[in-house]
Amino acid sequence: MKKITWLATFIMLLNVAYAQQVIPLYPTGQIPNAKATEVAEIIDTFPAGDKTIRFVVNISIPELTAYLPTKEKANGMAVIICPGGGYSGVAIDHEGHDMAKKMSENGIAGFVLKYRMPQSAIVDNKEFVPLQDAQRALQIVRENAREWGIDPRKVGIAGSSAGGHLASTAGTHYHKTLIGNPKNTSLRPDFMILNYPVISFADSLTHYGSRSNLLGDMPISEEKKREYSNELHVTPDTPPAFVTHAVDDDVVKVQNAILFVAALQKNKVPVETFFYAKGGHGYGMDNPTTDVDWIDNCINWLLKFRN
Repeated sequence: MKKITWLATFIMLLNVAYAQQVIPLYPTGQIPNAKATEVAEIIDTFPAGDKTIRFVVNISIPELTAYLPTKEKANGMAVIICPGGGYSGVAIDHEGHDMAKKMSENGIAGFVLKYRMPQSAIVDNKEFVPLQDAQRALQIVRENAREWGIDPRKVGIAGSSAGGHLASTAGTHYHKTLIGNPKNTSLRPDFMILNYPVISFADSLTHYGSRSNLLGDMPISEEKKREYSNELHVTPDTPPAFVTHAVDDDVVKVQNAILFVAALQKNKVPVETFFYAKGGHGYGMDNPTTDVDWIDNCINWLLKFRN
């Protein structure tokens, strides 16, 4: 009896560990564009309403945290989640872990990406580094799909704010491979979820903090602005998208979302939208101005891809 109890306890602990794994993106010593640095990773905290926001900065060792659904609930889908933070850090909980938990509860594997920032003190070729980490995350999930009960044809990417810029960059620049890919694993996300996203780097629309952190201070060439204005890179092969934004957002203009939706529609790419009249910026999944949560509509949209 004791042996059975011990075995049951061991299996339970194993399942818990399996449900929330932390996975380094790269082997130690092989992180692309990494600099030797003594800059330490820091978790800042600050209040936001009735919550405390954890904001991770100085990330030099990128990683994925996996939230895997139970076998009974799993539907084979997976989402890599890129928290926002203006390309200066990541709001790891309300735009990351909370969303991954919600996905897992609904049978979808959620992977929170703690990606490196374009900081010259930590990385070389800084404008490429966030996309490198996003591509590596897609590669890891697809190459381990069978082990995790995932269909490699149902792996998407999500992002909020600047994380939305990264997610939409992954969805529009997947032909530009920035990592070693000996197995020729597809780096194209199968769908995108964009939550109050930065999309455009045009002067009239961009979030200047995100743009300057990624590309540097003024002057920035028009060619560079166009390269990272993702509404200009939509094609008929761009992945389907769910796009949500608040109209009164005074940090990232709602026109970012509108332009991206228009580009998707022009190219006949399936897109679902969910716009709030109010809510501002940075609310994660829970807009305090309403009882209606965009994430529920998004999950319903996602579940259409099950078959």
